[in-house]
Amino acid sequence: MKRPKTVFCDIDGTLVEHVHPGVSGTPQHSMIILKGTIEKLVEWDIKGYNIILTTGRRESARAETERQLGEIGIFYDQLIMGIGGGRRVLINDLKPNSQESTAIAINIKRNKGIRDVKI
Repeated sequence: MKRPKTVFCDIDGTLVEHVHPGVSGTPQHSMIILKGTIEKLVEWDIKGYNIILTTGRRESARAETERQLGEIGIFYDQLIMGIGGGRRVLINDLKPNSQESTAIAINIKRNKGIRDVKI
């Protein structure tokens, strides 16, 4: 039996338009969703994927970020805050008796969206 995939997905510049970091977590900011975001999240949800959103936004902006995401219909299983804006590295083990990669990385251009992402 194959286990469902886990998708770690950044928010700003990936699911919604990227704005200056000092603006994104404020109450007056309204997120602008990128084309195809909801459709892709629904596709992954139907496949049973775990959707984990990540962001460099500070933990203190959690309530505001959750409100903003809810307003535009973005759903997820977990939200990881405060990961910073530097390079992100995922380290994962290989399954016994298999050389198939258990982790991949997909980098997309800022504000292009996830519509065309295939996993």
